Amino acid sequence: MKSNRTGSLFGTDGVRGIANADLTSELALNIGRAFGAWLAEQTDSPHVLMARDTRISGPMLATAVAAGLCSAGIDVHDCGILTTPGLCLLVREQAQAGGVVISASHNPPEFNGIKLINSHGEKLSEQAESAVERSLFADEDAEPPGGTDIGTITDYPDAGEQYLELLRSSLGETVALGGIKIVVDCAFGAAFCLGPEALRRAGADVSTLNATPDGSRINDDCGAVNPQLLAEQVVAEGADLGVAFDGDADRAVFVDHTGTVRDGDFIKFIVATDLCNRGLLDPPLVVGTVMSNLGLEMALESAGIELVRASVGDRDVLEQMKAHSAMLGGEQSGHIIFAEVGVGDGIYTALRVGEIIARTGRTLAELCAPLTKAPQILLNVPVGDKHAYQQNDDLKEKIQAWQAKLADAGRVLVRPSGTESVVRVMVEARDEDLAKEAAQSIAELIACPLLHQGLRELPDDERSVEG
Repeated sequence: MKSNRTGSLFGTDGVRGIANADLTSELALNIGRAFGAWLAEQTDSPHVLMARDTRISGPMLATAVAAGLCSAGIDVHDCGILTTPGLCLLVREQAQAGGVVISASHNPPEFNGIKLINSHGEKLSEQAESAVERSLFADEDAEPPGGTDIGTITDYPDAGEQYLELLRSSLGETVALGGIKIVVDCAFGAAFCLGPEALRRAGADVSTLNATPDGSRINDDCGAVNPQLLAEQVVAEGADLGVAFDGDADRAVFVDHTGTVRDGDFIKFIVATDLCNRGLLDPPLVVGTVMSNLGLEMALESAGIELVRASVGDRDVLEQMKAHSAMLGGEQSGHIIFAEVGVGDGIYTALRVGEIIARTGRTLAELCAPLTKAPQILLNVPVGDKHAYQQNDDLKEKIQAWQAKLADAGRVLVRPSGTESVVRVMVEARDEDLAKEAAQSIAELIACPLLHQGLRELPDDERSVEG
């Protein structure tokens, strides 16, 4: 297949775009075929699992990817609607050659994506993605299998139940959540049934929000990126806590009984300190990202725990966890990775957090109290080329000047998004007004070429979203 492509097809979390515009059936077919060709070179048993979230475009794109895989001689076992971590765990447990998830995770309903999974249940490495891309955009296609040598597609109706059993066995101990009332926001996504069911089986009293498979509303003013409705419902019901998943349930954001939202930094803190207090955090460190709040680093340090920072993206977090033999890592967005699971799983995270609350008898608010976050301002600047800012010498000088002014009391981070055409500007400082001033001045310099062309102005401050 020939192409005049520029740049990389893969972002930090697979291929992603607006369905039937950026991400077409033709592209999905060719990605499936290219992934299948790569898999055929890696294994003598070419079987993959495939799953999707609830998006309207999911069946269309899944059908196209499956056809591409079959045309490369790969057998596809279709799990239907299943969470991304659920598929990853099943791929690893069953020693499958790989997996495919059709999902755009936390993005709005009009988006979709294709995530490629290796035989270990992990996202493909950058090297493997490059190999798939080379096959996808090769000038000449390899001779495909024909006749009876093509792959087959079969349904896998028990995937959800088997995933729930894997969750139970992965905990390694009995999780008793009796007496805890939890409100669960399923974001109209892949966890619409599995999330509440897992918590109920553990004994929790569960009520739900947005717990239907409505792909037209997935992540729409709900879920991990928009937990405000959940916060209101937790207070209204007098619940002990709330948990919000995103569209494919690899993220979990929590709400305490007061209605205060607790993101992934708080979750890393309470899990790490709980393990440390029980003598189970070995080595005494946690992997975060460059976006992890300065307050988390200081709170962990006070508890004798080191924070190791990785680049944004769960793949980079997992790499650093392996390099440091860490038991815990994750992103501010609520993507938490436990070493015993090996993938970010929002449902598993909810079970672990609930278990800590049940065992200690402390509220989520009490567990989070030692962590005071430094003011963190994030501006998302829409751009045509999200890498062009790196050639702006004036911008480099401004960033250096602000970092010098903030010194040890703050941080400046400017980076391209891995999933959107935006440049993210993050500034932390003990003085919130100073952080806002720094972020705005840097963002304006990035956006200046766009503003001069009469394009959209800077957005308002947005809540931090990693990936």
